[in-house]
Formats: sequence, C-alpha cells, structure tokens
Amino acid sequence: MFVKHLSDILGTEAHVTGDAFESRRMVLAHDGLGYSLHDTLIKAGTTQHLHYKNHIEANYCFEGRGEVENVATGEVFPLEAGSLYVLDQHDAHIVRAETDMRLVCIFTPALTGQEKHDAAGSYGVAE
Repeated sequence: MFVKHLSDILGTEAHVTGDAFESRRMVLAHDGLGYSLHDTLIKAGTTQHLHYKNHIEANYCFEGRGEVENVATGEVFPLEAGSLYVLDQHDAHIVRAETDMRLVCIFTPALTGQEKHDAAGSYGVAE
C-alpha cells in the first residue's frame, strides 16, 4: 500500500500545466499499477482538441460544467458533476469548459508523467 496527497504532487514533475489545463498526476507508470490516475483542472472558456491514439481514457467530472464532442459522430454530451465519459475506441474528441472543471482521469497504459500533447492532441507510448 502507498498513500499520496495532492500536496505531494504540486510543484513537482508530476504537476503538468498547459494553456487550458492543469494535470496533477497522482499515480504514474513507475507505481507499477498498469494505469495512471490524474486530478485534472480544465480552465473555463477553453477548448481542447484531443485524440489519444495510444491510450484508453476514462474521465469523471466532479466539479464544473462543459461538454465533450465525439469528432467522428458530431455528438455533443453535456458534462457536469457526476458525469463520466470514456474514450474506449481512441476517440478523437473536443472538450469545451463552460466553467472551471475538475476531473479524475485514468489512462491505460499508464503515463510516465513526462508526456506532452502532440499536434494531434495525443500522447506517445512510453518505451
């Protein structure tokens, strides 16, 4: 067993920020669990075009409001506290935050913590 606190992550390499988001990566590949778990903030008024070609991702929204669009179908789904969306087919998607949003995100395979989004909004596979 191990225990971590958000304060253990803030200001470290596992605390990754971008123009539209802040990812506090609580569980990473080096923890040996096969998945990574992130406490993610998405900034109000932002839009992110993402396409995780190498990862499956589940996202549970527990604060804020926004929407996620399935690029392939054009379907738009509202997000609010209590909403879950899963990208189980490596789905290209667009996330729009109406207010600041906070999500728990799980990736498999696990992220190392050093990934950066590429031009397509994807992460590479850890070697």
